[in-house]
Amino acid sequence: MRMILAAILLFMASQVATEEALRPVLDFAGPEAAQRWQTVNDGVMGGVSDGRFEITDAGALEFFGTLSLENNGGFTSVRTKPTDLDLTAGDTIVVRVKGDGREYVLNLYTKSRRRAFSYRAPLPTTRDEWTEVRVPLADFIPTAFGRRVQGMGPVEPSQVNGLGFMLADKKPGTFQMQVEWVKVERAGK
Repeated sequence: MRMILAAILLFMASQVATEEALRPVLDFAGPEAAQRWQTVNDGVMGGVSDGRFEITDAGALEFFGTLSLENNGGFTSVRTKPTDLDLTAGDTIVVRVKGDGREYVLNLYTKSRRRAFSYRAPLPTTRDEWTEVRVPLADFIPTAFGRRVQGMGPVEPSQVNGLGFMLADKKPGTFQMQVEWVKVERAGK
């Protein structure tokens, strides 16, 4: 009995330690939450995709709409306006997301003056289930216009000034995902 109790206490302590290691970066509480976000769709290149967002009554970011490949389109996104995420080397971005089973993209934007530049990582979703997706900063790939940029180093945490979600899976049709929060797990925690 003591061993079972000790195991339960150890498990609970590890759960608390894990939760304490996660530092909130973005949440969607409060009336000003929507003002920190904007959409950028393929209309900037002549496409006709329609992506929108709203903050739900439950305090989540809901990203939804229709992806179209017409007129050389094929992407829709929602991203923060410039904001300091206070990232450091070795951090891991953790996103609590519920989606439609499609694979989205998690983008980190930097202070770079390059056009359409971001660091990207896949953001898989499971249909109608909340999951936590962990992406170490080292796993983000430098891209511009959807293509890998050669010769660029890894993301420099102090240069990150925004975060976003994109759908560009070349599968036309409706989509919907929700993000409850974005947190950072510090290296070594």
